[in-house]
Amino acid sequence: MQIFYWIMLLIAIGIAIFAVQNSNIPLITIKFLGWRFETSLIYTILGSIGIGILMTLFLWIPKAIKTSNRSKELKKKIENLETVLHGPTPSGQERNKLKEL
Repeated sequence: MQIFYWIMLLIAIGIAIFAVQNSNIPLITIKFLGWRFETSLIYTILGSIGIGILMTLFLWIPKAIKTSNRSKELKKKIENLETVLHGPTPSGQERNKLKEL
């Protein structure tokens, strides 16, 4: 997981360098349906990256929640099966008494 953060840091640094180097380029015109926008190229690219990140998160979050819920269900099922197989686990005080014996 830590390697992921390093890669994201490198990408962010690359985008920042790109933004600084291309900040003085003339405006570009973007046409979408009936609208027409004039903006800097860097704002267009950064906006596209931001929209891409948001779309990825919106598609990823429901799957992550579903996976988390499934994991919790399976852990409970494992606990129930272990209880059936081995009997109930002793509480903290009972465990200490068993260790003393």
